[in-house]
Amino acid sequence: MRKLATLDVVRMLVIAAGTAVGVPFATAQDAANAGSAQPADDQSADTRRQELTRSEQLSDFLHFVLIARYDLAQAIGQELIRANIPPTEFADLVEKSKDGVSRFQSTVARAMRVPELEPTAGTLLRMYEQGKLSRARDPQQVAEAIKLLGGTSRRGQDFARQRLMAAGEYAMPQLLPALTDSTNPALQAQVSTLLSDMGRQAIIPLVTALPSLRPEQQERVANTLGQIPYRTSLPFLYDLRDSTSSNAVRSAAERAIANVGGSNGGDTSTADLYVQLAENFYDRKSELTSFPGEDVQLVWSYDPGLGLVMTPILSGVYYDAMAMRMTERALQLRSDNPEAVSLWVAANFSREIRQPRGYENPVYPPTRREAMYYAVAAGPQASQRVLARAIDDRDTQLARRAIAAIERTAGGAGLWSGSDTRRPILEALTYPNRRVQYEAALAVAAAQPSETFAGSDRVVPVLTGAIREATAKIGAVIAPDTETYQRLRRVLEAQGYTVLPMARNLEELAGPVVEAPSVDVLLVASQDVSGMPELVQSVRASAKLSAAPVMVLTSVDGYTELRRRYDRDVTIGVRQSSVTDQMLTTAINELVGASSGGPITPEEATLYSARAVSALRDLAISGNTVLSVSDSAGALVTVLGDEKLAASGSVNRLDVAEVLARVNQERAQSAIMEAALTASGPERVAFLSKVADSAKRYGNLLSELHVNRVVELATSSDRAEATAAAAVLGALNLPNADLAKLILSDGTKSSASR
Repeated sequence: MRKLATLDVVRMLVIAAGTAVGVPFATAQDAANAGSAQPADDQSADTRRQELTRSEQLSDFLHFVLIARYDLAQAIGQELIRANIPPTEFADLVEKSKDGVSRFQSTVARAMRVPELEPTAGTLLRMYEQGKLSRARDPQQVAEAIKLLGGTSRRGQDFARQRLMAAGEYAMPQLLPALTDSTNPALQAQVSTLLSDMGRQAIIPLVTALPSLRPEQQERVANTLGQIPYRTSLPFLYDLRDSTSSNAVRSAAERAIANVGGSNGGDTSTADLYVQLAENFYDRKSELTSFPGEDVQLVWSYDPGLGLVMTPILSGVYYDAMAMRMTERALQLRSDNPEAVSLWVAANFSREIRQPRGYENPVYPPTRREAMYYAVAAGPQASQRVLARAIDDRDTQLARRAIAAIERTAGGAGLWSGSDTRRPILEALTYPNRRVQYEAALAVAAAQPSETFAGSDRVVPVLTGAIREATAKIGAVIAPDTETYQRLRRVLEAQGYTVLPMARNLEELAGPVVEAPSVDVLLVASQDVSGMPELVQSVRASAKLSAAPVMVLTSVDGYTELRRRYDRDVTIGVRQSSVTDQMLTTAINELVGASSGGPITPEEATLYSARAVSALRDLAISGNTVLSVSDSAGALVTVLGDEKLAASGSVNRLDVAEVLARVNQERAQSAIMEAALTASGPERVAFLSKVADSAKRYGNLLSELHVNRVVELATSSDRAEATAAAAVLGALNLPNADLAKLILSDGTKSSASR
């Protein structure tokens, strides 16, 4: 461990000052020379000085990590990042530094285990890795490697193979012409072997070009695909076999099919194979990814004049783009394919969900219509299939979009179209996310079903729940001790969550979870890394927790392992136990937002409440006998008398009163009357009119006390209020004696006034 020299101390002071004011880092020597003039044309000296400065910064970053001065390491690391060093130059900097590549990698790995250093260290590591990749993928480097591959030097060929394997899929635009160049059979043979060794990275570029090549080139490519042991190429090989007019090409395709595990029998449908491949892309199978962990993948097209053309696309939407492309080909081969249609709709929704705001998708430009357009055009059957897929995958955001499409297109019997064995819209009523439950109930109510069905009794309770519980945010914590639980509880409560009682394991949490309307996020603090997969699996098997976002807090060593394991699961986040409360809060918000769209906001809650009341009113007005509004009477009576809800303005109490006015129950009419008595002015008049409506339908269901209060109101000096109360009396059809009291009382007041 080197000691801090004077220059190191100066660097530390300058770093702190530079970071505070946002200026670039400077060495002590730079500061000493700052006042001297520098020749304008001395660019080479300036470049060397800059390289020296960056090299010193990199060395200092590693040094301060090793001596646990994380504050200084963070400052220097951020200066390196803000310098915007091109990745290839940064890779050169690491490889030429006195510390060497191995020390850089080991020290950065150590830094990534420190919560406050993790983002900075991760960025520096990505800069280095990206620099190495960029060099390997440079077209000029690829061209030189292919030239060496076709040479006679064994050493040169081995070196070329290493460089081309590192370039991978990025080398395909130049490798394909070499593979199909019959004038250079030696190079052809070398490239064919290389592509076989490249494996999956060669498949999609080759099959993309396949339909546009000449027959002899198709034969060569088919032979090469037959040497790559992945079934990804099967639908394309079947397609080639069925469409070619060349016997040689057909034979090559059949040999390749047999080599990669296919069958040349007549029962295999090419369209179905494309759908199967699309399913694998939709499921984000790792074997279909050329560059795991990278932000960008490649989609391919073929231009006869240009050859293979690669287009970068964000990894998040790559799988959806490929799933859509595969299903489109399946539909070209067989248009009457409901599975292909629903999968395309699901993939398009998924693309829309995962696509960052403002991102211009190269394969789905802004000029194309939104995903909902195609979903509603496909009809309720396709949307029901999409919803079934979303429920099985616990994909909350996809489920919501599918329900929205169903609500816009399904009515009556069409509500149940889709699978003969499933009714996904009813399954959604018990889905472990309140947004999905509410929207499913609203969709069923909007369809106004006329025939009784299993599960109809769940619709109205969910709608009333949307009125009362939409604003609730429920969090749960599994923690090994009270101290950890209290810390995590404070973090959640600071974000507005109601936190369930402490549980040390999933079994202890089962009771509180059953009583909760749903769980919006689950925090699990555990150092038992080996047992975490089993716990997560149990959580996903729980009816109430299966779609809940899960944040795992674990040890330093477990963090890397679990993050790698759940990297592709947007419903699971992993952080170190030592993470700060602020960082944990940010991570929870990001997790809940990505997996379920975030907690229900007050604005959304108000909208859900209004829509639910409106749906119940429509059901009541129509007299729907399948979805009985009377089932909601008790809950609506509570809502009408809830002072907090009334004060919040999130519920239109008059709309609730209108629903109750159509329920033939004493408590319903009495609740409206109580609301009238607690109100005043125009609001009281409005409530009294609802009491009158109820009385006209069902007669007098009020208590004697309420009747007496109506009589009192009918003598009010407020004419509007008195008239409204008089209308209630008329609707109640009171005995003549009560009416006589009113007439005589009013007459006495009139005489007294004279």
